[in-house]
Amino acid sequence: MLTFILGLIGLAIAGVLLVAASRPNHFRLQRTATIAASPEAIYAELEDLRRWQTWSPWEDIDPVLRRTYSGPAAGTGSVYEWASDNAKAGVGRMTITEARVPSKLVIQLDFIKPIRATNTAEFTLQAQDSGTVVTWAMYGPSPFVSRLFGLIFNMDKMIGADFEKGLSRLKALTENR
Repeated sequence: MLTFILGLIGLAIAGVLLVAASRPNHFRLQRTATIAASPEAIYAELEDLRRWQTWSPWEDIDPVLRRTYSGPAAGTGSVYEWASDNAKAGVGRMTITEARVPSKLVIQLDFIKPIRATNTAEFTLQAQDSGTVVTWAMYGPSPFVSRLFGLIFNMDKMIGADFEKGLSRLKALTENR
């Protein structure tokens, strides 16, 4: 009987591992909002990493977050590093790798703690009659541990909610100027 139970547990574990292994090895998530402001006004908030304190949803996590800026004040090569004793904020670095004013901004995200990972964030801005359509995307590799974690937690919903909050704040900020 014990052998049978252990066999079932082994099969269940193997099944979970096989399902995780069959998931895609890359991820992409994104959210879009229409903002009644010009692409130039919105882009100015994105390309100057110092301005993120006013709208980024992650700036609320730790009121004593340590920030360091280097490189140019805005645009390609601009760097923002953060460090926190709060595990949820962690330690990391953002570097703007591509800046096409006012339509596209690409950022390399290097998470150092609590989990080491490198991803890409991308903002695209497209002018419309009613304002600007802003798409905030994040994509990158999905190693096996992430795929396993994804069986329990829906990363699209978790991070997507933060993107929605950030876009909402960006909307309020730029529409009220």
